[in-house]
Amino acid sequence: MNGATQQYRPRTTRSLTIVTATRDSSSALSPVVPIDRPRMARDSYHDPVLATEIVEMFAGLPAGVVLDATLGGAGHAVALLRSAPQLRVLGIDRDPDARAVASERLRDFGDRARVVAATFGELREVVRDNGDFLGGSDVVGVLMDLGVSSHQLDESLRGFSFRADAPLDMRMDPTKGETAAQYLARVDQHEFARLLRENGESRFAGSIAKSVLERQPQTTWELSDAVERAVPMAARRRGHVATRAFQALRVVVNDEDEQLREGLRAALDELAVGGVMAVISYHSGEDRAVKAYFAEQQSGGCRCSPELGCVCGAIKRVAVFKASAQLAKPGEIAVNPRARAARLRAVRKVAP
Repeated sequence: MNGATQQYRPRTTRSLTIVTATRDSSSALSPVVPIDRPRMARDSYHDPVLATEIVEMFAGLPAGVVLDATLGGAGHAVALLRSAPQLRVLGIDRDPDARAVASERLRDFGDRARVVAATFGELREVVRDNGDFLGGSDVVGVLMDLGVSSHQLDESLRGFSFRADAPLDMRMDPTKGETAAQYLARVDQHEFARLLRENGESRFAGSIAKSVLERQPQTTWELSDAVERAVPMAARRRGHVATRAFQALRVVVNDEDEQLREGLRAALDELAVGGVMAVISYHSGEDRAVKAYFAEQQSGGCRCSPELGCVCGAIKRVAVFKASAQLAKPGEIAVNPRARAARLRAVRKVAP
């Protein structure tokens, strides 16, 4: 395949209304104007994960602004604004569907909330370009709810899930960058196998990479079929055999690893002393990266022997809330199965 665009013909026919959102071309960080969305789209943003725990962490903060760096359908933002009248929320998301739904849900909070088009890597620019919203207030909290949203999984035409057949897209912002199919058209087998291993597909990474690249899938079911052909039935683990391949492609298409690294650094830099930073992750790679970054900032990067004490002058920047990740309670998991994979880690920024 040469990556040329092909017409996609779904296996089932359905009625579909497409709404196109436009944004100010003068700035990628311009506030989004709310647009009407079908109720189906609004309802597909499910209950936010670990909302009670997030509210408890942030409710006691002083007056200021919380950066919701993964706004989604604004579930966490709404919960925070309702429970903590001293807080305002500056929410960012790269997905135009999410921004449209969030804008509608936050409308009742007036000037206490603003929605901006941006990514993790643009957090510094978001703070700089929205000084009028901050109005001299501190950033007292940062929330990152990582990974793909329930809406993106449910919106079959976005190509994030194998539950329905759709073009192999997977872009969180469908207006930018290459699709997953285009990525597969240019990547070599060794690089793709390495990506699969990094996302937990160790034993069959090589055979999966070979099968997928030979078939050059253009749809989600074609990708799923290519993965299934490479993994013997007897070796398949619990869950869908293509789960890690879909995850790996989503991560690379959206540059999630680098976005997370830059986002963590920028968020901590912008956070005021005494402020809280909380991150919810859903797979082991994300959680390891967050845990390692927080540990590094808690030690100040010190590598001195614990027996001799620190002699390198490392400066501690945060205090970790607890050593282990906080998990969702059984009651929440029963209502919202997505919460089963959630891992919450949080820190408070301390004075140097």
